[in-house]
Amino acid sequence: MQIVDPKTGEPMGAPSPQPGQSAGGHTDASQFIVDVDMSNFQQVVLEGSMHIPVVLQSWSPSSEACRTLMSALEKLAHEYQGTLILARLNIDEQQQIAAQLGIRSVPDVKLIIQGQLHDQLHEALPERQMRDWLAKHITAPEGGSQSLEEQAQQALEAGDTATARSLYEQLISENPNDHDYRIDMAGVMTREGHFDDALSIIDALPPEYRDGVKARGVRARVDFAREALSPEEIEAMSDRDDSDAQFQRALRAVADGDYERGLEGLLELMKRDRAYSEDAARKTLLRVFDALGGDHPLTVTYRRRMFTLLY
Repeated sequence: MQIVDPKTGEPMGAPSPQPGQSAGGHTDASQFIVDVDMSNFQQVVLEGSMHIPVVLQSWSPSSEACRTLMSALEKLAHEYQGTLILARLNIDEQQQIAAQLGIRSVPDVKLIIQGQLHDQLHEALPERQMRDWLAKHITAPEGGSQSLEEQAQQALEAGDTATARSLYEQLISENPNDHDYRIDMAGVMTREGHFDDALSIIDALPPEYRDGVKARGVRARVDFAREALSPEEIEAMSDRDDSDAQFQRALRAVADGDYERGLEGLLELMKRDRAYSEDAARKTLLRVFDALGGDHPLTVTYRRRMFTLLY
């Protein structure tokens, strides 16, 4: 029995421009994280993948990227509660298997389903991206434990910024190269009113993150938060329905990261009172579009609606 590349129909051990894959192993106490060896490769990977998806990580102890990726994959394997097997191939110790399967470099991750190569990665993605990659192919079990990221988002939705901040601190500690978590932390700081701290986090990022759409969004939220009334002041306006109250509510929503509610409020104000504060609703809509980026779904939707209203 061989692992077959569904694109070529060739056994994965055959020479190919891309590395092949393998896995197998001796189960640890969790029963769904295994280490490869010659004795159980057939049973765990080839036969096992006929019943349950197998994720193979080929790795080397000398690779820091491999060790970081392994930690993320182990966490995901536990989250999936036995609906997948994580099989680990140490290419330094198992050179014969690696050679037979064409493993040429690490990190290398393969997803084997029904004895066939289903998908593969040749880089160490951050945990959140690995989770997204797996979710494209395997449905996580309902009722599974929440990831730290999900817990942080849930805390933010509940207005518990202290818990969210603590969780993002842990995520940053565990994933020091995932700068998106630092941007998320800056967003929490913005929610708490620590604008200078938020901007300091953004300014310290590598250029490709510092100048990216997500970081620009945090900068914009800082600007909007500095302009917007406080949540307490907004609450005091609850019985008002004039244009200024509507504008301030929309501005507050954008500052809190609730872009859809903010954009909807600005668009409604534009319909109702185009002249308000020298066309402030339209001008603010354009600022939010710039912060979100031209390809963001909300930008595409609300820009189209704005143009329909204008023309």
